[in-house]
Amino acid sequence: MSQANIPPLKFRPILKSVVWGGEKIAPFKGITTEQTKIGESWEISGVPGNESIVDNGPDAGKTLTEMIDLYGADIVGEKNIEKYGDMFPLLVKIIDAAGDLSLQVHPDDELARKRHNSLGKTEMWYIVDTEPGAKICSGLAQEITPDDYVKRVADNTLMEVVAHHDAHPGDVFFLPAGRIHAIGAGNLLVEVQETSDITYRIYDYGRVDAKTGKTRQLHTEEAKDAIDYTVYPSYVTKPEAPIDGLQELVRCSHFYVYLITIEGEKSFFPIHGGFSAITCVEGELTFTDDRSNSVSVHRGESILIPAMAKSFTATGKGRYVAAFN
Repeated sequence: MSQANIPPLKFRPILKSVVWGGEKIAPFKGITTEQTKIGESWEISGVPGNESIVDNGPDAGKTLTEMIDLYGADIVGEKNIEKYGDMFPLLVKIIDAAGDLSLQVHPDDELARKRHNSLGKTEMWYIVDTEPGAKICSGLAQEITPDDYVKRVADNTLMEVVAHHDAHPGDVFFLPAGRIHAIGAGNLLVEVQETSDITYRIYDYGRVDAKTGKTRQLHTEEAKDAIDYTVYPSYVTKPEAPIDGLQELVRCSHFYVYLITIEGEKSFFPIHGGFSAITCVEGELTFTDDRSNSVSVHRGESILIPAMAKSFTATGKGRYVAAFN
């Protein structure tokens, strides 16, 4: 580690207007914008062409990739430098679905590397808020073969074999690469995923692309050998009960995600040797690291606590989603 003193980093959100987007993200984040139909806010991203830009401290204006190039393991930790080089390994988003998202699937690391020279896309969702009747599609409700899948795409019956779930605030869905899924209308959620933008769309309600005037492209053949056709007994993640305000939501080989509730003050001593990606979903909190750098966040804001922080303290009253790897 160098002698740099990198504070917890805020970034400028990357707002994405999409056909299914709503009007909840800006008020949730407490920002004003003339953009409409905002479906996604990319909070912390190292995806090429969509790299987050630092919005505080002496390095304001630098991209996340430039920060890693400049500070290396001080930002992400030694293990991540060895494994990913200058690529930030996670992508954190806030998603607002006013309409149903397309049904889709993502390749795993092996297939994505072979086809796209990219990481695969395992992800998870933490449901922040829902409207009455909101649904999540995740997994298969009945067994089908790859050939059955192709036929059902062709005759528009694929949704009949997809598992539909009622969505409620606080629900958690883990979506390993290969699992068919879609966010239904009326969901506001935080998404944590591998750094990848590889998506195979397999059903889209016949929607038309406004730019081309044609129905949006499906990736039927690409998805055929990416899909996990196993029918699982449950697709809704059931986290353990919180212990002292900490609740583990998801643990996999790509990331760990916790929901952390603060009332007063709590100190943390990261043992994973990497960074902490934090998204505040309720209240207002101040994070102070072991070098006396402090950053305050309110609902809808995200920060990155660099790996060089040996400890940090959260004070205030609120709740946040924390992702590590």
